[in-house]
Amino acid sequence: MYKGIVYWITGLSGAGKTTIGKLLYEKLKNEKDNVVFLDGDILREIFGGDLGYSVEDRKKSAMRNSRICKELSEQGIDVVCTTISMFDECRKWNRENIKSYKEIYIKVPMKQLIQRDQKGLYSRALKGQVKNVMGIDIDFEEPKNPNIIILNDGSEEPHKIIDKIIKMIKECQR
Repeated sequence: MYKGIVYWITGLSGAGKTTIGKLLYEKLKNEKDNVVFLDGDILREIFGGDLGYSVEDRKKSAMRNSRICKELSEQGIDVVCTTISMFDECRKWNRENIKSYKEIYIKVPMKQLIQRDQKGLYSRALKGQVKNVMGIDIDFEEPKNPNIIILNDGSEEPHKIIDKIIKMIKECQR
């Protein structure tokens, strides 16, 4: 039986995970029907919004995301999951437990994330108005061995990034 592929797209807040993930999902969906898109913020709501943003709650949330991705892939569904999940133990679990796991790290320099600050998260964190912001007052564990690293510094259009990801995925499958 076919086991689905999990495309685990990770990066800090504002890196472009959701935009890139949605475009990847659309591209994959054109090729087959059994593809779903899961976003970390939406998954938090689906699971009841019972977790905050402390390191402990973030790890619990990340592991929930991992388990749902594994379950869907076991049923032959490809999953595009966009999530911060910047914990080595979570990614290690994924590699050990999800048969077809592809880790895609969307890397953006912190200085640039602070400049973009689409949600006002970084400016509020730097002013002390919010706490538990990954990369500001919570250290993050940068992925050590992702399948693909995409530097999303604004120099490439998102559609070109997707083409690059698709090409890299095909090379990984050889």
